[in-house]
Amino acid sequence: MNNLKRSTPRTFSPWTWIPTLYFAEGIPYVVVMTVAVIMYKRLGISNTDIALYTGLLYLPWVIKPFWSPFVDLIRTKRWWIVTMQLILGAGLAGVAFLIPAPFFFQATLAVLWLIAFSSATHDIAADGFYMLALNSSQQSFFVGIRSTFYRLAMITGQGVLIILAGFLETSTGLEPLNLNVQSTTKTVQTDTWQRELAAAPAHSSEAVFTAFPAVLEINTLNISPDSLQSIKNYATTENLKNGFIQAEKKVEKQKTWWQRNVSEQWTKYVALPFGNFISRNFGKKTEISLTSAGEAGNAGIIAVKLNKKPEEGKETILNTRLLSGDKSIALVSGERLAFNAQNWDKPAYLVVQLDRKLNTEVKATFRGTSGNLPLAWSITFYILAGFFLLLFIYHRFVLPKPASDAPKNHSPKDIFIEFGQTFATFFRKRGIGVAIAFMLLYRLGEAMLVKLSSPFLLDGREIGGLGLTTGQVGLVYGTVGIVALTLGGIVGGIAASRKGLKFWIWPMALCITLPHLAYLYLSWYMPQNMLLINAAVAVEQFGYGFGFTAYMLYLIYFSDGEHKTAHYAICTGFMALGMMLPGMFAGWLQDHIGYHNFFIFVMICAIPTLAVIPFLKIDKEFGKKEKEEKKK
Repeated sequence: MNNLKRSTPRTFSPWTWIPTLYFAEGIPYVVVMTVAVIMYKRLGISNTDIALYTGLLYLPWVIKPFWSPFVDLIRTKRWWIVTMQLILGAGLAGVAFLIPAPFFFQATLAVLWLIAFSSATHDIAADGFYMLALNSSQQSFFVGIRSTFYRLAMITGQGVLIILAGFLETSTGLEPLNLNVQSTTKTVQTDTWQRELAAAPAHSSEAVFTAFPAVLEINTLNISPDSLQSIKNYATTENLKNGFIQAEKKVEKQKTWWQRNVSEQWTKYVALPFGNFISRNFGKKTEISLTSAGEAGNAGIIAVKLNKKPEEGKETILNTRLLSGDKSIALVSGERLAFNAQNWDKPAYLVVQLDRKLNTEVKATFRGTSGNLPLAWSITFYILAGFFLLLFIYHRFVLPKPASDAPKNHSPKDIFIEFGQTFATFFRKRGIGVAIAFMLLYRLGEAMLVKLSSPFLLDGREIGGLGLTTGQVGLVYGTVGIVALTLGGIVGGIAASRKGLKFWIWPMALCITLPHLAYLYLSWYMPQNMLLINAAVAVEQFGYGFGFTAYMLYLIYFSDGEHKTAHYAICTGFMALGMMLPGMFAGWLQDHIGYHNFFIFVMICAIPTLAVIPFLKIDKEFGKKEKEEKKK
């Protein structure tokens, strides 16, 4: 009897593992899709490259139906879950380790690919394990719980993690430096700051940046383009000489066959002409008119000095951007300056220029921050890695071992026959063409928006962004936005259960598209009030959460049948494809037409979404509560 007790495996309540399992399912996805986007933006990668290469990271979720049968046939679902969590932890640690590397973009992308494939495999195993470890009543009861904790993972990834990274960005550097600039119609004495700079102490017990002059005054009288160029050349030459900036190195690389015969032809005959056409007809207008053929806006120089020597071999990077004030004052040189043990006691120069049409007195403040961005993001990913290793250990002991979770003994021939039948029956379903079109197009606008929403919030106001800090983006997009998204999903689920999918398909489709107007509003009026920004993002995210309910219900509806689990995986593959393809060129499009016109294009994307809905065939009773069905 005692031996029997010892041999009986201990079982844990589903409450001990379902919340953590689906929290673990959501974190890698949000890291790959959102956190990585913000990280690359803060580390200086262009919107085009961010959208293209992170968009490709959707691919594992697109093609996961092709290896889902093998997860079902090889080893147990439990084994796949804990193994993937271990690999995910190692992958996140790899990203953290590679961020400081000179080739970090290529290296971290490669590791993120590993994370994406591991996460997609983890999704397959977790969903299968859920159905094996619980009976039908338990599955119904815990479906809301798993969704809630998946949403909480979104909040953690887009909110808490971004806030943490933002805090580390500022806390790992020196006190931020404010550079105050104002235009004036009065005569300005230009040599005062030079005397202040010469009298400044070279050493200090505390490392701080100091600006000379404290307030830069620039006369609104225009100067010649040659005079402007001489000012910029002086600042650039001095910064190059003292090592604050580096000269661009032109390296001639041997072109591959693909580059010579395909890439160049594509660029010459397709991408370049199309890009020029878009820029010419819909391109962004430069808000600051700095130069013309005969005159240029006046410019001035701000000298920045560090009062304490950095450690040997380390750099203190000063990144400067517009903080507040009139956009008629622009920073045209010195956005990024590197201070080290060799140049710390020398002045670095920034050039500020006025709009040539400016003739009134206005003010602007530029903020110089020196946070160690690679270190901040490395710490963030190391924390994530440690968390996943804890999840691996926890689930290794807590996950149950249902008898049905066992590898199936099939011959290779049987595996391929079953594999083929799964796909054949899916593509023979009635209305398959319209269904696939719906899966690909329903989130078309969102696929474009999601790649550029965070860069839009982060980019400086001088180029059409809102100029928020990383921490503010974490609060706005990752916390307030995700809370609104969750509420929208809850309300959508309640609504759909009362009237069914067929009744709500049109209202929900409108709700997932029309709230994109919130970003159009933000790009047009560019408010600085955080309450307005939070409200706009909350409206858009609530609409998305409400409208997404119809999408998920339709996937379940269309997947019903003999192979519904596999068919649902195929549907989610099309869903991921519909997010991947538009997102890949979203950054390229925004670079050509600007944020405002880009959000107009996002609204145009609502047309295909709405156009396909009248052709859907949906049972009017699908999605309703059983009580309502019985009443009728």
